[in-house]
Amino acid sequence: MAYYRKCIETVIEQLNKFKPEKDSPEQFLEAASAALQTLSPQKQAFILEVLSGCLEYRKLLAVVVDAFYVRAGRLCPRADYNLFEVICYLATFQLEELGFQLFCDIVRAQPVDKMHKFLGFFFNPLNLCSWIKDEWSLIYETAHVRENWIDPLMRWQPEVQELIHQLEEVMAIQPPLSKSKAKVTEPKEFNLTVPRPRAIPVPEPVPVVAKSKPIPRSTYQPPKERQLLEMTKRFNRWKAEELLLKANIEEMRCAVPRSRAEPLMQASKKKLQLQFMPRILKTPKLTFYKPNEVPVKLNTAAILREGSLYQRQVEKELQRVDKLVDGAGDFSEFLEWQKEMQAKDREEELAASACRRLQGKLSREEAILARQHLTQENKQKADQKKEEMAELKQQCAERRLQEERSMKELVEQVTEVQKNVKLAQMKLLKGRRQIVQEVIEESRELLQRTTQAAKEEQKERCELVSQLRALETQPVRKGKLVDLTQIPGYGLEGEMSVVELRERLALLKETQRREEEEKRDQIIQGKRARSQELQNMVEQISLCRAAMGRSAALRWEEKKARSAAPGTPSRDERVLELQRKIQEKVAERRRTQAAPKPVSAPGPARPKPWTKQTDLERIAGLALGVESENEPGELPGGLAGAAGLQEDLKILEIYLAVNCYASQRMSNQRM
Repeated sequence: MAYYRKCIETVIEQLNKFKPEKDSPEQFLEAASAALQTLSPQKQAFILEVLSGCLEYRKLLAVVVDAFYVRAGRLCPRADYNLFEVICYLATFQLEELGFQLFCDIVRAQPVDKMHKFLGFFFNPLNLCSWIKDEWSLIYETAHVRENWIDPLMRWQPEVQELIHQLEEVMAIQPPLSKSKAKVTEPKEFNLTVPRPRAIPVPEPVPVVAKSKPIPRSTYQPPKERQLLEMTKRFNRWKAEELLLKANIEEMRCAVPRSRAEPLMQASKKKLQLQFMPRILKTPKLTFYKPNEVPVKLNTAAILREGSLYQRQVEKELQRVDKLVDGAGDFSEFLEWQKEMQAKDREEELAASACRRLQGKLSREEAILARQHLTQENKQKADQKKEEMAELKQQCAERRLQEERSMKELVEQVTEVQKNVKLAQMKLLKGRRQIVQEVIEESRELLQRTTQAAKEEQKERCELVSQLRALETQPVRKGKLVDLTQIPGYGLEGEMSVVELRERLALLKETQRREEEEKRDQIIQGKRARSQELQNMVEQISLCRAAMGRSAALRWEEKKARSAAPGTPSRDERVLELQRKIQEKVAERRRTQAAPKPVSAPGPARPKPWTKQTDLERIAGLALGVESENEPGELPGGLAGAAGLQEDLKILEIYLAVNCYASQRMSNQRM
């Protein structure tokens, strides 16, 4: 039994090495026979025969074993897959040659429970005569399967059933395996090397240094010369900006034209007069010209979109006029109601803005009170911190004294230990020197060996180079000349020479170029027509824009006039409540600040610093017509008087002309 067990184990081991994706059966069998040369000839022949049979009928055996794992052997491990294949092969193909007694010995040599399950599944008559026969018939012919494999297996049914019964008795006799508890791993400490105690250095004596002079304050303060330079830079910059502004505002004297006939004496007199003129001159009024509107280039989609928008507006206006002509009602009552509602909304907005402003004041007063409370709390906390810091300093001083005492004791102990360390260091140095000499000798021997190996490799390389050069010097045959005008003569339809093919390709390119030019001309003509249409539409859009802009300007003037009218003071409950709260907070803040404080003597009023922005704002105000302190009484910019009414009438005339043109165009389209 042990003999057959070893044979079956070797077969299973070889089958585990076989990979059908990479290995071929013939090469695998040759490699296996070479590996089994050490075994006896009888054992080697048996193993190779079973191994070759399992590889040859692998598909048939896989059908049975796969079905066994799915149906009966779900709990069996996958590692026994090749064991079941070998038993299936012996039962199907080698049972008559081996004999039933030898087959029983092989089966008994394997695990009893596994063999009982597999043989009971495989030799079941229902399985053999039904699906096993059908599956094998898909691979081989049905008659061959029935005569050579199924019928012999059915003849061996009584003996095999008796063998299965014996295996079942053996399983019943064997005691069940006691489930012993698995040993728990006991953790052990790591066998680590104990670190050496760190050597404590001997403290060096603290040298007594003479008391140094304190650092002068001038090192941390910038020098006065730098401050003076910065002040002069600022003054010079301010002076230059003032001169630049004066030159820009006043007219240059060199730009005044002078007649050629004027004598030089008069010019010299004028120069003298200009020199003695007073410094304060009346600056002439500046004239500012509004820049023209920058034209915006629109794309095609924007032009068409805007044109359709204006067209829809014109259609709506025409529909409204038609309804009025037919007798539709007027919207005067609705407009009056709308104005009343808008006035109410404005009053609510004014009340809301007043509430927001008062809420801001209230939050400011609350913030001032909170800041005062916070400063008082911070003072109390600072006093507590100072007391705690004093206690901590005293504790630190005591700890330093204790540490100094312990350090002195350690220094005395270390000095005693260092006396014995010097002898050990001398011995260690001697041992290290001997080791270094041995290593040097070994390295010399290795260098000699490597040099010899390098010389041999160099000789081999030289020989290979000489062989390659000899091969390069051999004559090379020249290639065959090609005639481009010759037809190959392969017998294909439309066969031609290379020259003819090139000519035909050139003609084809010429025709393609002509077609492209014709298409390009057509596209250019279409684009020109499209651009003309867009240009006409842009002209219409510009007219409509002018009319709409004028109407918007009129509406804005009306809104500005309404907003300039004085409004009635709001008496909203929210506003009154917020004012009352603000008065209470102000009174509370004044009570907290009742303690008198030392007031410094008032100094002379500093002049307001000059900035370039103030002059620019003044100039911009003059340009826009805004009232200022220097020039009161100027009118604000905008429309005023009869000139504004005339411009309004012109815009209305343009708008009516556009409407008439649009209505004519729509009537033409309907026709």
